[in-house]
Amino acid sequence: MTSSRFHQLVLQSPRRLALPIAVYPGLKLTGAKVSDIVTNPRAQVDAQTALRDRYHSPFALSAMDLSAEAEAFGAHVVVSENEIPTVTGRLVTNLEQAQALPVPQPGDRRTAVYLEAVRSLAQMPGEPVVFGGCIGPFSLAARLVGVSEAMELTVTEPALVHTLLEKSTEFLAAYVKSFKAAGAHGVIMAEPAAGLLSPRGLATFSSAYIKRIAAQVSNEGFTLMLHNCAAKLLHLPAVLETGLQAFHFGAPMDLLGALGVVQPGVVLCGNLDPAGVFVQMPPAEITARASQLLGATAAHKNFVISSGCDVPPNAPLSSLDAFYQAVNPTL
Repeated sequence: MTSSRFHQLVLQSPRRLALPIAVYPGLKLTGAKVSDIVTNPRAQVDAQTALRDRYHSPFALSAMDLSAEAEAFGAHVVVSENEIPTVTGRLVTNLEQAQALPVPQPGDRRTAVYLEAVRSLAQMPGEPVVFGGCIGPFSLAARLVGVSEAMELTVTEPALVHTLLEKSTEFLAAYVKSFKAAGAHGVIMAEPAAGLLSPRGLATFSSAYIKRIAAQVSNEGFTLMLHNCAAKLLHLPAVLETGLQAFHFGAPMDLLGALGVVQPGVVLCGNLDPAGVFVQMPPAEITARASQLLGATAAHKNFVISSGCDVPPNAPLSSLDAFYQAVNPTL
């Protein structure tokens, strides 16, 4: 069993813990814009600080932004005031371009924003468990070659995909190490595109590479947590081939089924739908839905309730209030 600070906190906690992936909702408390979060580490830290002051969370996260790594490789990214950045176009269209693609360094372009944010989060009062965030290798490769194209290329041109995966893996291993050096206790690696693959495809084009990254960065004190918001229970054996000890799943995952499969020392987090629950439901219904999930998983100390993915900027604070009310009614 791992002795990382995250696992110790979760498995030894006398009460249920919550780890919503939520930084952008803090903008309602600070008055900043999404564009500030993704370009200014101070804005990111201020938003997370405001949320921690409100909910007394033992965790602190950098913002989820799955465009920064692709941008570091040279992809075109659109940044707007109130929308999370998006990758546009295809940086790579053939094997020759993939082979010639240079591998960036951690800290290039906007990856520096997230590393600096983690340095500041690591200095926060109360010594929270700090998680940096990054994209996963297949999802990064897919953003470089086109997400829909990547799915087809795993069948028609696997050599092209594997070439991009080699370069993605090289960069991400160094990036995760940089988060660790900056003071993070772990990194949440988001691999949503892999959930669109078959279980065999996920094992080949995602888990095998994540396992290589983990071999370089994992130790007893550090947690590499894999987030996959599209994976279903049929993907779980392939996901577990990563060898990781912490996973974060989205709404499609049968969490009770998954908790019945994994070892008790493996922590699972999830899986209230960000849009369907945190944006669209009234507060009373959110509290009821979260309470229902907590009740269904009461026998599993290795479960941490969370949003199934990143809580979007337009989620009202009343939704997070209602979520935390279910977790900790004394707030």
